Amino acid sequence: MSLVRPLPRRLTRPLSWLAVLAWVLCMAVLVHRSYFQASAANLATDLARYGSTAHWRGVYYRGEKIGFTVGQTVPIDGGFELQEDGRLQMSLLGATTPAIIRTTARVDKTFALKSFDFSLDPGTGPVQVKGTIQGLTLTLAITSAGRTRTEVRTLTEPPALMLSLARRLASAGLRDGAEHAWTMFDPATMRNAPVRVKVGRREIVRVNERPLPAFRVDLSFAGLQTTSWVTDTGEVVREESPIGLLTVAESQERAVAMAVPRNVQLDLLEASAVVPQSKQRIEEPRDVQRLRLRLEGADLSSPDLQGAGQTVEGDVIEIVDARTLRAEAGSGFQVPGSGFQVPGSGFGVPGSGVQIPGSGSYLRPEPLIESDAPEIREEAARVLTGVTGARERAERLTRHVNGLLDKKPTVSLPSALEVLRTKVGDCNEHTALYVALARAAGIPARINVGLVAVRNAFYYHAWPEVYIDEGRAGGLWLPVDPTFNQFPADATHVRLARGGLDQQAAIIPLIGRVKMTILEMDLAPGASPVMVGRP
Repeated sequence: MSLVRPLPRRLTRPLSWLAVLAWVLCMAVLVHRSYFQASAANLATDLARYGSTAHWRGVYYRGEKIGFTVGQTVPIDGGFELQEDGRLQMSLLGATTPAIIRTTARVDKTFALKSFDFSLDPGTGPVQVKGTIQGLTLTLAITSAGRTRTEVRTLTEPPALMLSLARRLASAGLRDGAEHAWTMFDPATMRNAPVRVKVGRREIVRVNERPLPAFRVDLSFAGLQTTSWVTDTGEVVREESPIGLLTVAESQERAVAMAVPRNVQLDLLEASAVVPQSKQRIEEPRDVQRLRLRLEGADLSSPDLQGAGQTVEGDVIEIVDARTLRAEAGSGFQVPGSGFQVPGSGFGVPGSGVQIPGSGSYLRPEPLIESDAPEIREEAARVLTGVTGARERAERLTRHVNGLLDKKPTVSLPSALEVLRTKVGDCNEHTALYVALARAAGIPARINVGLVAVRNAFYYHAWPEVYIDEGRAGGLWLPVDPTFNQFPADATHVRLARGGLDQQAAIIPLIGRVKMTILEMDLAPGASPVMVGRP
């Protein structure tokens, strides 16, 4: 069961915050109590690099404190080093969920990016991303669970980092009416993304009980709008977002004072739910055989929303029970031009590039889906020893991942290798580990994100899809849910996006905007419909 718990975004780091938020949207509520409190000594050590010129900011959700950030710019040979740390702490159902984010970027005197270090630690160990840029060549080193993977990418234009955006604006000269369309590299999603910035007039903002002149700056990314106030020197003194999140400049003492009051917990729970208009309540999602609903406020045009038991026409989505799905002849996986096809046993050739023509590969490892790691391959081989048949192997992995992980909400960029080490997590960790294990076993798998029914409301959630090859009968994509221990997943799983963090960020603009109406619902024979408004 997954609840939306929004995180703040700042002008200097909106894409990384968005990437974190895309996962936080999918946290489980089947939690064990797990409290995180950084000791004063550890906190002082972590933040020791910040001097008297550092800028501290409190992070608030609808007026209540949930964290802080601190940043500074340090001159170095040939340019500057930009440093930022963030601490967030949220509570849900008695569990306190932390996030520790650290970024260091090195830029030249024009604030062009040269290298960066980024890490996100949910309290179980950090995922670290390091990058160096030479011309249009970007070299990435991604470290999780003590293992480092290196990638080299060729970019179409020199990258910039969001951490330097405010300074870049100030360096160019802030002026009313100026507009910019830049491409920024985000270390959390490890991709370039377009950002549009519009500078407004200078306004007076109250900071630490005193008036301060700052330019209003509107930023647009992935359908989201934020408004920030930036001083002539490039300091972000305030930022507001439409979902009730606020960051504001504060003294160090006030910024680091953190608490999560009960009314914030209740407010976050309320903000998470998409409550549908319906004449019937969904008491048991497994009883739903067909669900037809209207979803307003969401872009449903992506082809990723079609198939695997789900069809979309306009703003109407229909989902059928995945247990009724059957293989289709001629739908097997092939390597274009090679004649190679995944055999009916469900085995493929890991790393071979087996794919559906026109689509991405679903057997290859990814930066945080380390299906080629020896530990992942060994775990998959151990779990599937003696298990034959594509469905049987996919189901065994579902049951194994569900039983392996302690159900605990985690603010992280889930690395399958790290999840295998810690054995804790929410729907994101369950999904990442399942996809990695499946790919390691030669079973094509991919990540879905969307909504799922829990106690008469819908919450944001992540789950896998696995390709079941049934030989001459053909094959099919089957949604499964290791978090809920469902094989296949029930018909209340509403897919809104498919893919990694960069794709999943597309769901963030939906927060507080989506309206759902259940048009039709067929239940299993013997199930008793519960009518709304009846005793």
